[in-house]
Amino acid sequence: MAWKILLPQEIMQEGRDYLESRGHELITGSGMETEDIIRDIKGIDAMVVRLSKITREVFEAADQLKVIVRHGAGFDTVDLKAAEEFGVKVLYCPTANSTSVAETAVFYMLYCSRNFTKVRNTFIDDYYKAKLKTPKSELDGKTVGIIGCGNIGSRVAAKCRDAFNMKVLAYDPYKPAKDFPAGVEVVRDINRIFKESDFVSMHCPTTKITREFVGQEQFEMMKPTAFFINTARGMIVNEKDLYHACKNEVIVGAGLDVLQQEPVNPKNPILYLDNVVVAPHIGAATVEATNRASLHSAIGIVEVHDGKEPSWPVKAIDWNTATVYTD
Repeated sequence: MAWKILLPQEIMQEGRDYLESRGHELITGSGMETEDIIRDIKGIDAMVVRLSKITREVFEAADQLKVIVRHGAGFDTVDLKAAEEFGVKVLYCPTANSTSVAETAVFYMLYCSRNFTKVRNTFIDDYYKAKLKTPKSELDGKTVGIIGCGNIGSRVAAKCRDAFNMKVLAYDPYKPAKDFPAGVEVVRDINRIFKESDFVSMHCPTTKITREFVGQEQFEMMKPTAFFINTARGMIVNEKDLYHACKNEVIVGAGLDVLQQEPVNPKNPILYLDNVVVAPHIGAATVEATNRASLHSAIGIVEVHDGKEPSWPVKAIDWNTATVYTD
């Protein structure tokens, strides 16, 4: 029997075609907010979630929901405990956007190294100040420290190593040394990342361990010429400490694809610093990544419908007991 699949937000045509060609009915949601989904969820078998938060109340309102797919690599917007209690499978698309986000991280490094926020804000009024008196630097030969070396972090490491001749340090306590990319120095003391890097690039999920685990102490370890790059999640950084570190030139600047509040609060002072570049979480917003995520979401739903083991299940991790490698 075909399923009814709720789309709180639209997915790309390739994903729609994959589902509809197999007889499934796609239901366009009345909105992407949690209360909209609660209103729409009755009679729904599956759902593809992009930006919406899926709380316990959604599961309580559902009467035949079997699977949720997160249209992307993160799944912190889904209440996994409630999903398990209500017998709903949660899938995601861990590789769909990896290339796009990795490219975005490198983009921020380039943007910051050329001091481009200050250049852009200056050159119309004072062309030669922007051109000649605003400090700029190369990536070539610099050290990048990567925190979290999964699908995205590994791609960033390879791009920095191969395209920019950078020294790459990588920290990921949940990954054995043999699984890191070739040519990367595996670091088991995270403080080395902050102390030795010219660019610190974040690629870890939000967990109870990583929530705001970067703050004043870490920024004070960094070189005054170093940049902080975050294309992962806003909640892994103490944003007030980051603001003060940039404003007071504890570090030279930051490139931020994510903030703690999205959409942004226009009163957030970090938006207005001229040594910070901020964008509205565009890392995975390329045509290619969105197409892949839509298709992978559709594949996951069909796999569950057909009784197959899904390719990309979310596996809840107990971070208190997860294996930590020291090799």
